[in-house]
Amino acid sequence: MKTERFQTLVSKNPDNELFRFSLAQALIEEDRHEEAIEQLDYCIQKKDDWMMAEILKGKSLLALKRPADAKPVLEHALHLAVIQHHEAPEAEIRKLLETV
Repeated sequence: MKTERFQTLVSKNPDNELFRFSLAQALIEEDRHEEAIEQLDYCIQKKDDWMMAEILKGKSLLALKRPADAKPVLEHALHLAVIQHHEAPEAEIRKLLETV
């Protein structure tokens, strides 16, 4: 299972944000959004311009029926998408924001 593999990597390398991001993705695939958010928060703290981590956190918050919490996260992700010139993520975030 992917989750177990990445949990092992994170336990051996707790400061590696790429392993934590991969673990978050695996957790999301298993609908374990609360756990994924913990990993994504670590990634965002390490790299505050990590747009994909912000998007995944926003989506996880929406999946947990927490739109009020998701909105500022998605707004920050949108800001990052615009300044980083990522048009496809920008369009995706705008659609997500229409739902909150």
